[in-house]
Amino acid sequence: MRFFRFASSAGSLLPALRVPSPVLALLIGLPALPAALTAQRPAPARTAPTPLEASIDKLATHPTVVAAMKAIESDNAWTLGKQVALCEIPAPPFKEAARAAAYRDEMKALGVQNVRMDSEGNVIGEIRGSRPGPTLLLAGHLDTVFPEGTDVKVKRDDTRFTGPGIGDDCRGLAVVLAVARQVITQKVPISGRLLVVGNVGEEGPGNLRGTRALFNGPLKDSIDLFISVDGTGYGITNGGVGSNRYRVHYKGPGGHSYGAFGMPNPIHAMGRAIAKIGDLEATTKPKVTFNVGIVSGGTSVNSIPFEGIMEIDLRSESAPALAEIDGRLQTALRQALAEEKARWPQSKAALDLVIDTIGIRPAGVTADTSFIVRTSLAAARTMNIYAPLTTSSTDANVPMALGRPAVTLDGGGVGRGAHSLDESYDDRNDGFKGPQWVMLVVLGLLGVK
Repeated sequence: MRFFRFASSAGSLLPALRVPSPVLALLIGLPALPAALTAQRPAPARTAPTPLEASIDKLATHPTVVAAMKAIESDNAWTLGKQVALCEIPAPPFKEAARAAAYRDEMKALGVQNVRMDSEGNVIGEIRGSRPGPTLLLAGHLDTVFPEGTDVKVKRDDTRFTGPGIGDDCRGLAVVLAVARQVITQKVPISGRLLVVGNVGEEGPGNLRGTRALFNGPLKDSIDLFISVDGTGYGITNGGVGSNRYRVHYKGPGGHSYGAFGMPNPIHAMGRAIAKIGDLEATTKPKVTFNVGIVSGGTSVNSIPFEGIMEIDLRSESAPALAEIDGRLQTALRQALAEEKARWPQSKAALDLVIDTIGIRPAGVTADTSFIVRTSLAAARTMNIYAPLTTSSTDANVPMALGRPAVTLDGGGVGRGAHSLDESYDDRNDGFKGPQWVMLVVLGLLGVK
């Protein structure tokens, strides 16, 4: 789920026009429209470009960049074919190996250098530039939310593809391959180094384990810039929503509801805790949320349960705000334990509290004014597409929390029903603009000789 914010850059406020800008027309080889037609639907006034915007406009006219952009459009069927083929390889949580192996083979076939798999299961390859420069990591995630045994066959209806994971994140994986393919095929003279990655463990239970491994492993000190491609459309995620997730157990000996009455009740304790959680105050700036999402326990209506279990989710894009409400949650859980014990002072029955962490995602932000965000916005401006700034929970959370410049970019097209069995991706007539945009951002960050 992405939450949209208005960008401060004038370029980012442009609507998504069907009429290509002059630069985009050059990129995709379309003729200019007749003046009479454009006069019927005038484009909004645009301010003079900033130096960065002007540099991206110029980059888009570089001969090899033009050739690469045109090739992405003409090879769109190839990109869609890879998207479907990868999606039909199951990749449930913690079981991404088959899809990872296929992705490794795709990278090798493209000529990506030094392709390997790390100990966590990430697929990593390199494209080395012609001169020194930064290292940019471009990634899509291999895993899905769907359990083993899910039917992952993709169905096609014209430009619409339906199948579990087709948008999240088979689209991202295909876009990464499409960008790598054209940088290599067109011999785009980039600076620095482009790391091409298919990472594991982005979805819920994976807890960002793949990206954590990248930033804890041999590459941790060499990654200067990070882009994940995740989702559809044209959003720029530069706010990372952090989350703390817990499984909470209240435990006791249990007993007969009549014969053992008078002892602490784990579910009653849990109920006290839920009431306290429901009364927590949560700020809106920064936004903080809390939720008890799953509750369970008990064996029969006439038994005092031996345990009450609940799962709790706390979220915020502010690390201090997340830590603050986490502290109040911990206090509430322990107060509920003490109050349930105090309710039955004559009982010697034990009542215990066990708190297990089931997921921690760090919060973070890449400033709207950072080079990576401004370049993403400038590339959208050059292509005349609307790219709002958003907040979400993605692989970019990890580098954001470490203070590394990071964004998550959408992969174009139109997606529906993410995380559902009828998830769909519609390429329409301009899905190729997604990989074009991502490539222009990558090249703008690395530089082209």
